[in-house]
Amino acid sequence: MEKVVLAYSGGLDTSIIIPWIKENYELEVIAVCVDVGQDDDLSKIEEKAKLSGASKAYVIDVKNEFVEKFAFRGLKALAVYEEKYLLGTAYARPLIARELVKVAQKEGAKYICHGCTGKGNDQVRFETGIAALDPSIKIIAPWREWDIVSREQAIDYANERNIPLTVTKEKIYSRDHNLWHISHEGGHIEYLENEHQADELYLMTKTLEKASDTPEYVEIEFVEGYPKKVNGESLNGEKLLTLLNKMGGKHAIGVTDIVENRVVGMKSRGIYETPGGTILMEALKELESICLDAKSLAYKKHMSISYAEILYQGLWFSPLKEAMDCFIDKLHQNCSGVIKLKLYKGNVLPATRSAKQCLYMDEISTFGESELYNHADADGFIKLFSLSSKIINMSKKG
Repeated sequence: MEKVVLAYSGGLDTSIIIPWIKENYELEVIAVCVDVGQDDDLSKIEEKAKLSGASKAYVIDVKNEFVEKFAFRGLKALAVYEEKYLLGTAYARPLIARELVKVAQKEGAKYICHGCTGKGNDQVRFETGIAALDPSIKIIAPWREWDIVSREQAIDYANERNIPLTVTKEKIYSRDHNLWHISHEGGHIEYLENEHQADELYLMTKTLEKASDTPEYVEIEFVEGYPKKVNGESLNGEKLLTLLNKMGGKHAIGVTDIVENRVVGMKSRGIYETPGGTILMEALKELESICLDAKSLAYKKHMSISYAEILYQGLWFSPLKEAMDCFIDKLHQNCSGVIKLKLYKGNVLPATRSAKQCLYMDEISTFGESELYNHADADGFIKLFSLSSKIINMSKKG
């Protein structure tokens, strides 16, 4: 019997996919759960997959790699999609795709199956990643094949086969959780006239009303654009982000309500919680402001928009993304320093900034006397700088 590797989470979609494959295909199902910090109890995931009909199940821990090689790579780019979304799901999908391909090659499987809907971005991200890594692998996407057309029907399908679920028709949110963020879609969120129900939704972050009334300061040390220490303590990526998630969550930091443009052409509303990622983004922005010259900083901001777009579209393994990474690494050779931030009621405010190669110099920027700058020098500069404006005005009169 030929084999199929299933991207398995144990949630609604993947729970019903195993029996569906066995009912509709002559394939041996191998479930693969890639742990990127989804905060689920994965100790029983293998047993659950086998009880649902899988012949074998893998649980692969890549949490630290996910943070250091994927999320922090996007952090260095300051990648934000459509000015709001910090790309948590888009970081995880290429890593999961890579692990699925590894297992498929190891097991000799010709197929990879995923539980992404035909309306979402993740089908594009998974399949584009798989194609880049092993184009010989064929895809099975049940949501594009079966007769189930809604999550309510999916719940009915599971109940008919006695598949245990945590989701209900009353709380039918679609969530994606990893160490960088958690996303919420579906349910009452789908209707724009509804304010999102914070008390019902938030899992990482407190509401503003319940946030701490006491401000908290945090120091983050970067080395060439990568965060390495928090409050003087060296931490790996997983521990560093976990700590900042707790700090940010305590102060209601990093919640976004966005109507975004999906890859497939439609608009979608999502609520994202990214507490630690938001803190790191704000800290790196402050570091860049004192380490990068004006033109480099302006070009980096322009590139950040494009970088976020290609990651959102699932093009992690593309030549363009690799080339952008090289540019950013070169630019960040001088971005090492310590940023102190104040966290309070959803706000991340700069307190102090320092860097090994800081371009801000007191002796030049001061309003007082400076040996390096003569106020009179500005006279000639302004005459030349304003020359084109004068010529334009003169041409109108002529």
